[in-house]
Amino acid sequence: MSNAEEEIRIVKILDGTVIDHIAAGHALDVLQILGITGKEGNVVTLAMNISSSRVELKDIMKLEDRYLKESEVAKIALVAPDATINTIRNSKIEKKTRVKLPDTIRNVIICPNTRCVTNKEREPIIAKYDVVTRLPIKLKCHYCSTFIEEEDIISQFTN
Repeated sequence: MSNAEEEIRIVKILDGTVIDHIAAGHALDVLQILGITGKEGNVVTLAMNISSSRVELKDIMKLEDRYLKESEVAKIALVAPDATINTIRNSKIEKKTRVKLPDTIRNVIICPNTRCVTNKEREPIIAKYDVVTRLPIKLKCHYCSTFIEEEDIISQFTN
């Protein structure tokens, strides 16, 4: 196969969001996090397990006429901590942001420990996690010390 045949060609979008450098195989998780089913009417372009100069394989997603909220970016950081988010307007990159997993995560995921104070109805405490490791992602509940790993985090967003 020649270099020209190996190139991946994904059409540019006029307005919307491009999420690049998603960990290979996690683009479908990102779709679920964003609640994208395909029935919304927006064009979604998805490329999975493609070659990358930065990492061996990656996924890319283009969302036409769709912009991300901060809360959505925070959730994406948990399943794609190396992602880059580009905001596109008039076919040009208006803003380029590298997703960054913060040291502490608040009010994004629920503690799986049912006895944790954050799960008590009468307690006005939001879930707070400290990041233990970034690759693979492992979090520790600030209040009950329960650990939560990537698979459990993804299942909270996709079930």
